[in-house]
Amino acid sequence: MINMSNYLIIGASSGIGKKLAEQLIVSGHRVYATYFKNKPVNNAGLPDYHYLNVLDENISLDFLPESLDGLVYCPGSINLRPFERIKPSDFVADFNLQVIGAIKIIQAALPRLKKAENASIVLFSTVAVQTGFSFHTQVSASKGAIEGLSRAMAAEFAPKIRVNCIAPSLTDTPLAAHLLNNDQKREANALRHPLKKTGTPENIADMAAFLLSEKGSWISGQIFHVDGGMSSLKV
Repeated sequence: MINMSNYLIIGASSGIGKKLAEQLIVSGHRVYATYFKNKPVNNAGLPDYHYLNVLDENISLDFLPESLDGLVYCPGSINLRPFERIKPSDFVADFNLQVIGAIKIIQAALPRLKKAENASIVLFSTVAVQTGFSFHTQVSASKGAIEGLSRAMAAEFAPKIRVNCIAPSLTDTPLAAHLLNNDQKREANALRHPLKKTGTPENIADMAAFLLSEKGSWISGQIFHVDGGMSSLKV
């Protein structure tokens, strides 16, 4: 019998976050989810959603229980442009959303995470951090910081709290819709990967659920490339 755990998913209104929330609920866990722009309609299989803007100066997680078994931070952006056309303020905006937002949430949740027996934090990077791609400087700068943050927190929080990071390739989510909005783009993206297909929210959510679970209890400080072989294979 699986013991019910309490999980917080930031940015669970669509894509990977929503799929992960659904998986965890089906497995018998309690999921606390947040949304920013679009509140999902609650029905069977969905968590109770709470509005949260990670850019707010003061973050309140008063809706959480005293003990939290896991935290997943999903907010992100995919802005692909030539380097010379990106303003420093654009880099700052990405950094605030993807790095400072995560820091604020983790600091706010830390007392609750410390009360759990086997707490786990899961963050998200991108394959582009360790495999250089043109026009990816903006996203790679922020996600590179997330990878460093993940390893440093894993060391500092051990042995009480595990911290890991997932680095996907382009995944078929609403965030990436503008890059996969016709058949030609979908086919070209699939063919770029050694496994010749585009990732799905389920592919990434499966890894996140594993890292949150007892099955991942001896794993911390790792960057997992769930990317169709993009980062390590040439075929």
